[in-house]
Amino acid sequence: MQNVNISLISFLEYLQIEKNYSKYTVVFYQKDIEDFFEFMKEEAISSINEVTHTEARLYLTKLHQKKYARKTVARKTSSLRSFYKYLLREEKVEQNPFTVVSLPKQDKRLPQFLYSEELEKLFAASDLSTALGQRNQALLELLYATGIRISECCHIQVQDIDFQVGTILVTGKGNKQRYVPFGSFAQDALRTYMGDGRRTLLEKQKGQTPAKHLFLNFRGGALTPRGVRVVLNDLVKQACTTLHISPHMLRHTFATHMLNEGADLRVVQELLGHASLSSTQIYTHVSKEHLQKTYNQFHPRA
Repeated sequence: MQNVNISLISFLEYLQIEKNYSKYTVVFYQKDIEDFFEFMKEEAISSINEVTHTEARLYLTKLHQKKYARKTVARKTSSLRSFYKYLLREEKVEQNPFTVVSLPKQDKRLPQFLYSEELEKLFAASDLSTALGQRNQALLELLYATGIRISECCHIQVQDIDFQVGTILVTGKGNKQRYVPFGSFAQDALRTYMGDGRRTLLEKQKGQTPAKHLFLNFRGGALTPRGVRVVLNDLVKQACTTLHISPHMLRHTFATHMLNEGADLRVVQELLGHASLSSTQIYTHVSKEHLQKTYNQFHPRA
């Protein structure tokens, strides 16, 4: 299996250098392919060239038998298809056994979003007299104001913020940069945090090089995506709600509210940093309240 491992290392380098994928994406590819290598060992397949369409279908059958979700099976299939496509390009294999293997149909789940009343409870939960409370408020306001991804938010540096214009330079997937505007509520929360709470958190670094990241943890270091999840869970508890909120839900909420208020789909696509318009179209669903409001406003017999 040595040649197999060498091929994997080469493929991962290709993803990082040529495709410019994030380290998190590369890790998922690696895990998916290594899982397939375990299957090869179980089936006494010693070479990647020995894998045919039959073995590919057998592997998918075993994934279904292990009760993997359809989304997971689809991801693993896609990873292996890309892996063999690369090997075919490098002339290390003679066929791609995953080309004729159909991806399982995905469950069409609409993204969950928060209603205005739920948001107001979250916005009122932070203790603005504390450094962490100011940070949490700025974090919450910015995520809702911009719809940026959690990973993008955690990478924002102080120098990326332009208060005069009201925009933030965001680095998204594939290191693609875009300017995203933010409103007055987020601006006020950011100014309070940066002028007071962030300075307090910086003092806790104890002689280290001052962090350039905008959002800091209680030790004065950069806040991580996992830390953001903890912050949001704490805010939910303080708001005394029964919400089950994920960081991505604020991104869903931003997109849903923008479209419900009449924003152009392509504008929302650009703000979200979506490469394809089809990724944004999932947000064209509207809440029942919005449908009812529109019906009552415009139907002559409402």
